[in-house]
Amino acid sequence: MHLRTPFWWYRKRGAIASALKPLGALYGRMAEGKAARVTPYRSRLPVICIGNFTAGGGGKTPTAIAVAELLKQAGEKPCFLTRGYGGKREGPVLVETGQTAAEIGDETLLLAARAPTVVSADRAAGAKLIETLADVSVIVMDDGFQNPQLIKDLSLIAVDSAAGVGNGLVMPAGPLRAPLAQQMAAAGALILIGDSGRSAPLVKDFEATGKTVFKARMTIRGEGRWLGVLPVIGFAGIANPKKFFATLSQNGARLVATRSFPDHHAYSERQAARLLKQASRGNAMLVTTEKDWVRLPEDDGTSLSELKFRSRPLPIAIEFPDSALARLLVETIGKKKQES
Repeated sequence: MHLRTPFWWYRKRGAIASALKPLGALYGRMAEGKAARVTPYRSRLPVICIGNFTAGGGGKTPTAIAVAELLKQAGEKPCFLTRGYGGKREGPVLVETGQTAAEIGDETLLLAARAPTVVSADRAAGAKLIETLADVSVIVMDDGFQNPQLIKDLSLIAVDSAAGVGNGLVMPAGPLRAPLAQQMAAAGALILIGDSGRSAPLVKDFEATGKTVFKARMTIRGEGRWLGVLPVIGFAGIANPKKFFATLSQNGARLVATRSFPDHHAYSERQAARLLKQASRGNAMLVTTEKDWVRLPEDDGTSLSELKFRSRPLPIAIEFPDSALARLLVETIGKKKQES
């Protein structure tokens, strides 16, 4: 079961957050204690981790894809390492053609479309499998920043500028996975997605540690004129559906309805039928995220497969305004090679 983001996480601290703060402190101490008991594995390959300070969405997967593209442009051969959240396989296993989101997770399918991808709940075991593969020169971890099993050569933290770190408290009081100071100390650099000023305090504190903040923006791959052809019904089962709907509107979509579902939501036949009926009545186009689209089954005669056929996924990408991050990646890999 996948839950929605608690409303108090991204609001000014109130009664609920304050009441849960002691639990958050306990959670943070437990996470720190767990990490201290683990002996991490050091891979012979460079390990670039794309993570978040917070639970839920934050642009990790599109950022991991963008980083992999920068590595390819630098002549490297990346392989993704992911937990495969939402899938049944614990791994370690190399993703093969024909596997489904139910088996290996929706984000895993998006990664595997760009580069070789290994699913492994045990990150160290996953890294060891990648080391046996031919034509791989660097590991790109999608998530796993807080996971202590594998030593990272560089940890890049993706932050949605409009969300930041919410109320700044640790789960369940807030969205942080661990105390912020502890996480900032382990981070190599921050990737700030978007230009909202809400994250200005976080950026100031991070830069005060002497570390770099790279700016990035989320764009639509290709031209988006098709969004303005018909009225649009947007639906999404991700951590922040409102952000997706805003992206649709900002790119010319005339939204007539939206439907929000929990992150990694498994759509039912009834929900699919309702969306299809609503679109038919309003002569509207159904648009969803790439994550949602890959979770829907191929043609099997169900309303779910019809929903996939009649929906269009919105292809997004993370772009960087300059080559500064690319240079850091090259420097990190070069340093690793010198150590080996």
